[in-house]
Amino acid sequence: MNALQLTIRNIRATAITVPMTYVLGTSAQAVREAPLLLVDVETEEGITGHAYQFCYTPKAAGAIQIFLDDALSAIKGMRVDPAEIWSTLSKRYLLIGVQGVVRMAMAMIDVACWDAAAKAAGVPLAMHLGALPRPIPAYNSCGLGLMAPQAVADEAEKLLAGDAVASGFRAVKLRLGYATLEEDLAATRAVRNRVADSVMIMTDFNQALSAEEALRRGRALDDEGVYWIEEPVRHDDYVANAALAKEIATPVQIGENFSQVYDMEKALLAGACDFVMPDLERIGGVTGWGRAASLAQAAGIEMSSHLYPEVSAHLLAATPTAQWLEYVDWANAFLTEPLRIEDGYAVPSDRPGNGLEWDAALVKRYRV
Repeated sequence: MNALQLTIRNIRATAITVPMTYVLGTSAQAVREAPLLLVDVETEEGITGHAYQFCYTPKAAGAIQIFLDDALSAIKGMRVDPAEIWSTLSKRYLLIGVQGVVRMAMAMIDVACWDAAAKAAGVPLAMHLGALPRPIPAYNSCGLGLMAPQAVADEAEKLLAGDAVASGFRAVKLRLGYATLEEDLAATRAVRNRVADSVMIMTDFNQALSAEEALRRGRALDDEGVYWIEEPVRHDDYVANAALAKEIATPVQIGENFSQVYDMEKALLAGACDFVMPDLERIGGVTGWGRAASLAQAAGIEMSSHLYPEVSAHLLAATPTAQWLEYVDWANAFLTEPLRIEDGYAVPSDRPGNGLEWDAALVKRYRV
């Protein structure tokens, strides 16, 4: 069956909340549960595409649902052509803007449409995008929040070991942005001293610092053997990020807050980072990711993923400058076949589509 023969019939969404294995303690807040919205795009031909949205707050699920229903009224009966559907909805929401919950709804429709199209073609998503599914280096981003040095080092060991589904990690992400530089250094050194020298440590400030403080802490971290410094200042302050990138030796990583490719274009033009890591939802789904990958290739800059590891594994396989996959295990709670991490590498599903299939009993357990 050719993907272009598929026709949109319906969109269903189910809100669930799953517990996190590790508390995600960022400089902004401690997150213990993942509020998610599971999105199903049904076609007249009987093929259903899947996507899920991390909603950040449970209340967002209801707002996204409203726009999913509104979007359906505009695209019902259309061919499953993701680029055309994105264009149609972009025009529909031109005045309100393709931002926030509007973009969330559109991106999940896009992801689900690409899933349906790959299923119709009978191939994994990576192959449908013109690439072969291949192992992607992954770092464990499930925990390592703001804790005492001994506790954060203990958790780093657990994250590197992994579990029955994901194991053998050679890289972890450490959340920083403690009240003082001394506390940041204590946490970093505790992890660095506990793990092997070959282990990569990514650090993430979650936009906690002023430009001046970011420079002070960045210079201090230059001597601590970390792989990158992520979002040290406000994500859209490209001037401050560019100045920092020039002054410190450790690479600056931003991108999870790029809203479609337009923000990424601005950041690259400003020289605001050494690496980029778009978010599947915020960049505009699979369609937006493809555009971002082309920008990264043209700029010669390495590109990693943010969240959504199951789909991102396929997308990175099709990304010319692919770098790292960010692994979180939240979806393992409701998937029939969670993403596997073997010897530190993400293994994309070889089934047709993006690999997302809901376990009905587990979805029922966590349903809001």
